[in-house]
Amino acid sequence: MKINRHDLTVASEQDIISPQQAENLWRFLHHEQRHRPGFNFIHILYYLGGMIAIGAMSLFMTLGWETFGGWGIFSIALFYMLLTLALTEILKRRDLLIPAGITASLTIVLIPLAIYGLQQALGFWDGRHSYRNFHIYIDWTWLLMELGTLAGAAIIFFRYRLPFLLMPVAVTLWYLSMDITPFIFHDLDHNWELRRLVSLFFGLGMTGFAFWIDLRSRGQQDYAFWIYLFGVATFWGGLSLMRSNSELNKLIYCGINLAMIGCGAILSRRVFAVFGGIGIAGYLGHLAYSVFRNSLFFPLALSGIGLGIIALGILWQKNEEQITSSLRSRLPTPLQKMLAERR
Repeated sequence: MKINRHDLTVASEQDIISPQQAENLWRFLHHEQRHRPGFNFIHILYYLGGMIAIGAMSLFMTLGWETFGGWGIFSIALFYMLLTLALTEILKRRDLLIPAGITASLTIVLIPLAIYGLQQALGFWDGRHSYRNFHIYIDWTWLLMELGTLAGAAIIFFRYRLPFLLMPVAVTLWYLSMDITPFIFHDLDHNWELRRLVSLFFGLGMTGFAFWIDLRSRGQQDYAFWIYLFGVATFWGGLSLMRSNSELNKLIYCGINLAMIGCGAILSRRVFAVFGGIGIAGYLGHLAYSVFRNSLFFPLALSGIGLGIIALGILWQKNEEQITSSLRSRLPTPLQKMLAERR
């Protein structure tokens, strides 16, 4: 629910709160909003600048960096890590939490570069890939860099406790899920079915981890967002890429996506609804272009289903309080408290 100044003015005019209370409440909400990620011009500038800086030291690295050699790469990465940590300290002390989270995240992004340079300097790197391929190719040789990144991220998160820090953590966990498969199963590069299974179960595990974070951090900042995003994306990607010639399996796939939308509604997490909606749209597209390709009645039936869902939404809206209270009363107490605080 979004509250603007006009809402508070109307509330004061109807004697719900006094004009002074409305003014004080607006100042409080305005101050709190500064620390919450949102779609406003200032936050867009923060994230745009941050993503450019992060991309520069990760996705957009050039081969020219290899000319510095192992010790050169390690020294430059270490210098920038110390610089970004110093910036994070300054920004956090000035209560600029969003840019502080971005600069701290840049520190985490530099950790694999530092490890890569150190490995090269000590002669532990096989030379098969350059660092710029870290974000492109799946290879088990990246594992030490990924594990080191997670260890460093844990220390930085313990120090600063900023939600955006979990973005590079989520990306690293995603990379780890892909690179660990050839390491465990002896470099089975072309066993894509196995990779899909690993992606599915790893994503499911990440989603469960995000749910645990949600329960533990209720009432605090949203630490689970990025883990949910990459966990659900990894799970859904593995699920959607699985091959099946069975219509029953495809129907089950649709049911899983429908259940994801339900989870999104219960947990107030849109990422479930977004991926679930895409999955259902894909299944309906399969029905339209394959199963009922020449049917005259399928579009009519589908339109009827769509209108029925709209009618269900109207019915839900009229009875939302009673239905929600009834459903949530059956959930575990910690989950009830978490959902109540998010309303």
